[in-house]
Amino acid sequence: MPSTVLVGAQWGDEGKGKITDLIARDYDYVVRYQGGNNAGHTVIHGDKKLALHLIPSGVMYETITPVIGNGVVVDPRVLVDEMAKLEAQGISCERLVISCDAHVIMPYHIDLDGASERRLGSNEIGTTRRGIGPAYQDKAARIGIRIQDLLDEHIFRQKLQTALETKNQILEKVYGLAPYTVDQICEEYLPYADIIRPHMDETANVLNTALRAGRNILFEGAQATLLDIDHGTYPFVTSSSCCAGGACIGTGVGPKAIDKVIGISKAYITRVGSGPFPTELFDEDGDKLCEIGGEFGVTTGRRRRCGWFDAVIARYATDCNSLTDMALTKLDVLSSFERIKVCVGYRADGKVYEYFPMQQSALYPKHVEPIYEELPGWQGRDITGCRSFEELPANAQRYVTYLEELCGVAMSIIAVGPDRDQTIFRGWESPTAQ
Repeated sequence: MPSTVLVGAQWGDEGKGKITDLIARDYDYVVRYQGGNNAGHTVIHGDKKLALHLIPSGVMYETITPVIGNGVVVDPRVLVDEMAKLEAQGISCERLVISCDAHVIMPYHIDLDGASERRLGSNEIGTTRRGIGPAYQDKAARIGIRIQDLLDEHIFRQKLQTALETKNQILEKVYGLAPYTVDQICEEYLPYADIIRPHMDETANVLNTALRAGRNILFEGAQATLLDIDHGTYPFVTSSSCCAGGACIGTGVGPKAIDKVIGISKAYITRVGSGPFPTELFDEDGDKLCEIGGEFGVTTGRRRRCGWFDAVIARYATDCNSLTDMALTKLDVLSSFERIKVCVGYRADGKVYEYFPMQQSALYPKHVEPIYEELPGWQGRDITGCRSFEELPANAQRYVTYLEELCGVAMSIIAVGPDRDQTIFRGWESPTAQ
């Protein structure tokens, strides 16, 4: 049966939560496959506004099984707190399944993340300081602690003791921070195991069994293509595989099971944290995008950097993810602009780039000049009530079709507001209709 990967096509914060929640009703499973609580998805439905960080957005549907895959790093404190908040709003987490192979974020990971950023000073990566990077470092170094280790206190203590022999040395001697004891961490973490235990399973087996039974799976990515550890603007990236291929690595489901990949892009572009951003605006237009778009991070509350749509990045994301569809979000934010710019290429060091440059030093403001095409706006017309492409003002239609031409992929879903029903479906075919 059809399975779909949903992936951010920019630097994150594109509105993946809304789109996942919107189309999730057509799937049996919604699966997070990478990242941790450095992600933030806002889901709005009726009078409920949820900020989710670990639990997949499809949790709002009673018929869907939300799954946290092996590629995710889990802070059990955040997970348990998020479950409690959802339950308090009448949203059951009973169906939640968590991979026993997912790695655990420990207190020392959070300390090391913050300390490293402080030491880097003006050269900081711009992490959320949630311990994500250090947790993935330990995973790659094969000294990480997995969810399944919490089930056996003897194993947990043994692995923790080994880890602390090194971590405490770094905390004390490099960063001047307080060390941890095994008992101190066990006292906090082992009670989490009692809450998480009923949800733990071999999720690769769960998902592959579901596929054989004809079920549909939606793989929900966090962060985005340009934050991918391999394909993003390194080193200003996250620590996991955000691209569509990461769905296979982070769940144990093979690529033959996937037949649709949806890229999520804003009608403009934003970024949180440090790193290159060729179309970033430092003028009134940038402030206007931030204010109208409510561009503040769900996880950190940080103001997002804002800029015009970048087709160079969009083409790169289309290739890296083999996008079959694009979902364009926040088109309504552009309604008050008389003229709208679109970056169609870069000019750097005497060269013109229509594809993402190999040397990313070319992306910094002192080297790069965005090449813009300018399109007319739609004269302040309110488009939040539009429910078909034909209802959009002519210039809004022109803007969307122009982006399609530049990106080489159809804009099948267009969001004209934050609510579920403020969406235009244009050539989108749900898996249940296939």
